[in-house]
Amino acid sequence: MEWNTLLSAKRMRGGFYTAKKSADLRSEFEKDYHRIIGSASFRRLQDKTQVFPLDKSDFIRTRLTHSLEVSSFAKSLGQNIGQKLLTGNMDPGFTQQMKEDICHILQCAGLIHDIGNPPFGHFGELAIREWFEGNLKRLRFYGEPVEDILEPQMKADFYHFEGNAQALRLVTKLHYLVDENGMNLTCALLDTIVKYPVPSTGIDKSTGNIKDKKMGYYYAEREIYEEISRETGTGFCRHPLTYILEAADDLAYSTADIEDAFVKGYITYNMLVEELEKLGESCRCPGFDALEKIQVYYRRGQEKGIWNPESYAVKNWVVRLQAVLINCATDGFISNYDRIMKGEYDRNLFQGTYGEPLMKLLGEMAYKKVFCSNDIYKMEIAEGVILDFLMEKLVSAILYYDTDKKPTSMDTRVVSFISDNYVNAYRHQAKGKSEAEKLYLRLLLVTDYVCGMTDSYAKRLYQELRGIV
Repeated sequence: MEWNTLLSAKRMRGGFYTAKKSADLRSEFEKDYHRIIGSASFRRLQDKTQVFPLDKSDFIRTRLTHSLEVSSFAKSLGQNIGQKLLTGNMDPGFTQQMKEDICHILQCAGLIHDIGNPPFGHFGELAIREWFEGNLKRLRFYGEPVEDILEPQMKADFYHFEGNAQALRLVTKLHYLVDENGMNLTCALLDTIVKYPVPSTGIDKSTGNIKDKKMGYYYAEREIYEEISRETGTGFCRHPLTYILEAADDLAYSTADIEDAFVKGYITYNMLVEELEKLGESCRCPGFDALEKIQVYYRRGQEKGIWNPESYAVKNWVVRLQAVLINCATDGFISNYDRIMKGEYDRNLFQGTYGEPLMKLLGEMAYKKVFCSNDIYKMEIAEGVILDFLMEKLVSAILYYDTDKKPTSMDTRVVSFISDNYVNAYRHQAKGKSEAEKLYLRLLLVTDYVCGMTDSYAKRLYQELRGIV
């Protein structure tokens, strides 16, 4: 892979330049940034769960604040890595302008990496996936099982439903404003957000290759992804910037989950110290001893007379740890540069670095102390009830939409709730398609609508449809 093609500024809809537009000095990737932050889908992230749904605290992170943090970390990593490529003369074709471009691309990618996620965080993805697993087999279309009508990849799309694939669909098709090209973002940016460059039928966790763990695009977007991949020259391999985006995401949620869990009382200072003590030498790297550093911050908090030295220690330690992990991810990219550029690297950037055991510790603590807690389980059960009800109502109503079968008055009302943007996108995509593909696109229309919901809207719509005042 070569950077001059990897950083393709081509868009699905070609641009044109007038004399007036020539005064715009922004690069195409800087223009992407403004397209994103002005979108309704990006704004909706402020009311979507990161970990704690519908939380009343101003401190706890949402998908919006998480995405801003990922954007910031990704840009910082881009600056570090770009500078090392330049000063180390590792790639004669890499230029200063390319360094600036990758920073802008990564900044944008961080903003939209979760833009396709449904309400209620990753549990929302699981609930939608499990709804299809439990219900697709029973659905009938003119008496014929829906499973028998859909092609293998169409069915697999629903059984392996993913927010990652939904993100690509959202930004390329569902922002039906000017035309069917959605936000019409650059190919380099679009390829960067495809973490898993395989279809739903290509998932194979047994390979051990990180790119094969999940799907990255739906059957509906296969041609778009093929065009993007051809344009950037990735050839169905991961784009090199995808590794950096993933590292920024892992860094952001791993450290943020610990900080949020501490504020909510799921994790204490002493718990964190105990876990670091168990790591022993593994928590030490040149210039940074994770255990010693958190204890230093605690003593400093005491010396300053701070009322809660534990909070002072944890929050300052997290900030320091983030800087260390940025360096680890930078080293991970640079040390594996040749394999990444050949499309052969199959792990994340923290593996094999000093940051690997620390990242593992943070992830395990968050999982055991937060995600497996009774409080979270109770919230997820309630969220599951909401999503199951909405999926049932919407799929039943949409099954015969756009067919010659007369809809019931109830179905007409349910379908009327769906955004005109999504309906217009469906109508455009369904033109000239077979009945099987139209049926598939109608089921996607349901997931499009549900994924566009905020936590509050999903809860409110459920209550209204159930007659709960």
